[in-house]
Amino acid sequence: MSELLVVPLKKPSEVNIAPLDNLIQSAYSSNSPGTAASYSEAVNEFGKLRNVAIWKFFEKHEGSLEVVNGYYDQLCALETKIPVNELQIPFKWKDAFDKGSIFVGRMSLTLTSLAYEKVCVLFNIAALQSAVAASQSVESDEGLKVATKLFQQSAGIFNHLKGITPAAIPQEPTPDLNPDTLQVLANLMVAQAQEIFVVKAIRDNMKDAVIAKLAWQCEELYAETLRGLQKDSTRSIWDKEWIPTIAGKQAGFHALTQLYQSLVCRGNKAIGEEIARLQNAVELFKSAQSRAGKPNLFEEYANKAQRNLVESKKDNDFIYNDMIPDIKTLAPPGKALLAKPTALQATFSSNPKDLFEKLVPVALHQAMTACETRKNESVNTEIMKLRESTQVLNSILASLNLPAAIENHVGCVLPPSLLEKSEEVRNKGGIEHVRNLITELPDLLKRNREILDVTDRMLDEEAQSDKELREQFKQLTRTPSDKLTINFRSNAAKYREIINNAVQADKVVRDKFDKCAHGMEMLSKNAGELERAVPSSNKADMPNCSSIQMLRQLMESVATLKAERDVIESELKSATVNMRDEFLEALSKDGAINEPALSVPGIGKILGPMQNHVKDSIQRQEKLVQDIQSAHKNFVAETGAGTGSRDEFFTELAQAYASYIELENNLKEGTKFYNDLTQLLVALQNKVSDYCFARQTEKKEFLKDLTSELSNHNPAAPPAAPANFGSTNPTPPTSTAPSSSPYPTQIQGMPIPYGASPAAPYPAYVPPPMPQGFNPYATLPYPTNPYNYQNFPQGPQQYGTYPGSYAQQQQQQQQPPPGYPGYKPPGW
Repeated sequence: MSELLVVPLKKPSEVNIAPLDNLIQSAYSSNSPGTAASYSEAVNEFGKLRNVAIWKFFEKHEGSLEVVNGYYDQLCALETKIPVNELQIPFKWKDAFDKGSIFVGRMSLTLTSLAYEKVCVLFNIAALQSAVAASQSVESDEGLKVATKLFQQSAGIFNHLKGITPAAIPQEPTPDLNPDTLQVLANLMVAQAQEIFVVKAIRDNMKDAVIAKLAWQCEELYAETLRGLQKDSTRSIWDKEWIPTIAGKQAGFHALTQLYQSLVCRGNKAIGEEIARLQNAVELFKSAQSRAGKPNLFEEYANKAQRNLVESKKDNDFIYNDMIPDIKTLAPPGKALLAKPTALQATFSSNPKDLFEKLVPVALHQAMTACETRKNESVNTEIMKLRESTQVLNSILASLNLPAAIENHVGCVLPPSLLEKSEEVRNKGGIEHVRNLITELPDLLKRNREILDVTDRMLDEEAQSDKELREQFKQLTRTPSDKLTINFRSNAAKYREIINNAVQADKVVRDKFDKCAHGMEMLSKNAGELERAVPSSNKADMPNCSSIQMLRQLMESVATLKAERDVIESELKSATVNMRDEFLEALSKDGAINEPALSVPGIGKILGPMQNHVKDSIQRQEKLVQDIQSAHKNFVAETGAGTGSRDEFFTELAQAYASYIELENNLKEGTKFYNDLTQLLVALQNKVSDYCFARQTEKKEFLKDLTSELSNHNPAAPPAAPANFGSTNPTPPTSTAPSSSPYPTQIQGMPIPYGASPAAPYPAYVPPPMPQGFNPYATLPYPTNPYNYQNFPQGPQQYGTYPGSYAQQQQQQQQPPPGYPGYKPPGW
């Protein structure tokens, strides 16, 4: 029949997919069942799959389609499981129609968008389908069947791309992804599929009227394609053979229509009309060969038309003597459209495999994280109530010198309770242990500040680089850095305020330590030294009065109350709320998860009984404190206790013990706070590093492409279309093919990727989660949350973003970790 055109492929570039591993590690916490190792392995497999797929495009046979289809399915699966707007992999693809000229538009485009990668892969799948379809043998039914299927699938993909590309590439795309270009390619694929149906109808000796209608529809499709090819917005990008070839086909199928309709006239003995159509067919076949520049185009059918014309004229001259009508007065034969774009399937591969099946969907992960955060907030609130209540109780007992006051004896013998407290302090390391913890805080603070400073410096350097590039190339179209780094800067400022609040908390810790240091130092001595330091007393042994017995009973009640609280706190910390099944059901049923509506009742069901225990414990303490104060008042009246240097010494030791326990917990949790903050800052810096590397890569590719463009010779101007390239129809046909349309405001057939921003080539940055809920410094006069951690899920212990301590990370890396002097992000 005629040559079938093949859509050229976009040329890919290899990429470093390490940022994907970083993103998965930082975005997923313990809510995901997979391990860090399994994620890394899956990321490596994903990288191998991409490397194989992008080169399989150039092996134009059916086997390659299965491989590239599998890669596209993996992209679709991955898109639902990661926050794609955070992925900073610079994907670079060249224009499919690039001729190496600076006059045809941008040669390539680099974007850190998974949606952009999907668009480019989908374009190449459609292009590969066109190549495989064109290579099929038209001599076999199986070849014709495969060709029509692939051409229609390719048309469906180009139609789909026309709808999703504006959202996936919110800046000027390469010419091959221009909506007008995609519309032309879709029309071309449909026209070529219709052409195969015409070939099939002729081979199967179908009725002449049917073939004429199929050919007439094919001519209409090629006419629509030709109009798109000749648009000013696309005319310069096509291969020089495309416009002549399409113009020749359009005229050729018009000629076929007239040829087979003339056979219908012969059957109806309408010899005059037959001759008119044959004359027009002969002229059109010549026009087709002239337009295409191929003398052999439709040669078999042109010869048949010429023979039939000679025979019909001879018969008419000798037998029928029919008048030959004007061709313009004849009615068209009608149209039969069999080729249509195929809608996209859910999956392309016959055996789709999800490398990241252990990762839950983003919506589910976010809901589970939010639920866990909500649960942690409730748990931490109850724990705070218990601890604050216990602190009040301890302060009251220390001010009353209880229980030491009721254990006091003549001489220098220490009360048993103070001996136990002194032994406990010594076992914990004494005052030196607390001093060492306090000494470590400045180093931890300095480390976090250095990481944050390096992060800010990386952003400043990238912004300066972008500014210089923008000054050098005034027409640069990429989005300015200050618009892309708004969230980076905002979160860096939040982290810095967190650090400043922690500095104030450190000062409170130091002041509390200085205030009670003498008592802590005394408690750190052994029993003999401590006894020698106790002032002597001339008071007689305390009588076994009723107030002493009452206080001893009340001290036992205090011990019982504290033990109960330890159990309640342990139960609160170990409480788990698993809403996974409920969330999955809601996601499958409604397509969304109303997390608060589902989480609040579920959390209340689990924590409700424990919250009642907390409330009951606090109420019992109020009554207990009243009884202790009343009994102690009677005790003082009966014994005269509470006066003298000895009693004051015991009171100081009791207060020092309470401060020691409190400070030790504060400092341990403060150290953990700084270490957890380090992990968050490293996560932020890794994201900034990925961003800066992507921007640097984009800059290098831009300069490289510009240099390549300028070094090429200017190609000859595209040939002007012959004047007879217009439609050969008597009247402008009404096209049945999809027409060009402006950019859609909504994506058709595919949801906008999570977090996609239509305003910039780089998606908006979503910060890593920041601590929320129980504050490590809760027992200090810090705010309950150092920065009022709103909208940032989970407490520090839940992160799991970078496994292991910061020191372990240092050992695992050959270069200084992000955040330390000497660290340089890749590509800088």
